[in-house]
Amino acid sequence: MNAPATSPSVKGWCPGAHRPMLSGDGLVVRVRPFRAELSADQARGLCDLAERFGNGTLDLTSRANLQIRGVAEADHPALLAELEALGLIDQDPAVEGHRNILLDPNWATGDLTDRLYDALLSALPSLPDMPEKMGFALDTCRGGYLRDGSADFRFEISDDGGLILRADGCDAGRPVTEAAAIDALKDMAEWFVSTGGRDAGRMARHLKTVSLPAEWQTTPPRSAATDVSPGAAPNGTVLGAAFGKIDTTALRDLLNDTGAEQMRLMLGRMFWLRGGRAPAPSQHFVFEGGDPILKAHACPGAPFCPQATVETRSLATWLAAQTDHVLHVSGCSKGCALPRACAVTLVGRDGAFDLVKNGAPWDIPSQTGLAPDTISLKDL
Repeated sequence: MNAPATSPSVKGWCPGAHRPMLSGDGLVVRVRPFRAELSADQARGLCDLAERFGNGTLDLTSRANLQIRGVAEADHPALLAELEALGLIDQDPAVEGHRNILLDPNWATGDLTDRLYDALLSALPSLPDMPEKMGFALDTCRGGYLRDGSADFRFEISDDGGLILRADGCDAGRPVTEAAAIDALKDMAEWFVSTGGRDAGRMARHLKTVSLPAEWQTTPPRSAATDVSPGAAPNGTVLGAAFGKIDTTALRDLLNDTGAEQMRLMLGRMFWLRGGRAPAPSQHFVFEGGDPILKAHACPGAPFCPQATVETRSLATWLAAQTDHVLHVSGCSKGCALPRACAVTLVGRDGAFDLVKNGAPWDIPSQTGLAPDTISLKDL
């Protein structure tokens, strides 16, 4: 049997603003914009900070957050102060570390999703202490858009239009009213902790060994919505960023040239420029949904991450044009760029790659020790 990839150092938490993570090029500081939205001025300000304190790029993460990389430890307090001045972080580090909230980007001020966001934000300090990797999805607009997003507690819409709370890993959820939604969430969170969920780390993993109460599994969510792709959108344009990497100079120019008013962050490493003019084509962003790079996922890899022994993104770019499958090139078996199963996953180990088909980076590979220059279409 083939051996799995060497186990990397798993932190059990994600880098935040108050609690950054040390990588090969300095600190990684994650910014979770409230409601996954930045005003044009906030976006320009974040570009300025990435250039002043980081490496001049922003990373758009799989959870629709932004990261500044390459921050010196001595500069971290000054960066925090600037982020707070922009209104992009919580003053309470404990709240900021648990504010992993996905929203359907179609939310509107005062709608159900917006109201649930406010209620959830207020409730975060009173929830049981859970692993910081855990998160929440407010998939309550048209429904089904966030199905592939990383979340453990999911507010969704049923086929009859009702609100449900579903535990990730279950096919069905629990009908709730808006007024009782947060109390139901607290019940589920307390159940998770009391049944040993902290040891599992995530809801779906916990439910592989422990059964959720049957009355919390009665109503399935609405079918998944059609995927959003780059192109014209209501009141703006959706653009993609290859591997989530955004050049700050290009983003600043984009905001200035279009006159966009807001920037909403989306799953799939895309963002929605709202208001203003349609952007002119640019090599820095993905403008068409058929671009194969959108199906390719890759972390920064070596030398930027100490866990990685392989370079990732040039290989992912080359292979993306050769396959119609979702492709993941991971520097190690943590799989940060896509922490779930997909059609083809290449996992770096000791300077070579292991191949996992229809699995996650930590699964047993079908082939091991593939040299980067020998991997081809036949392996996919």
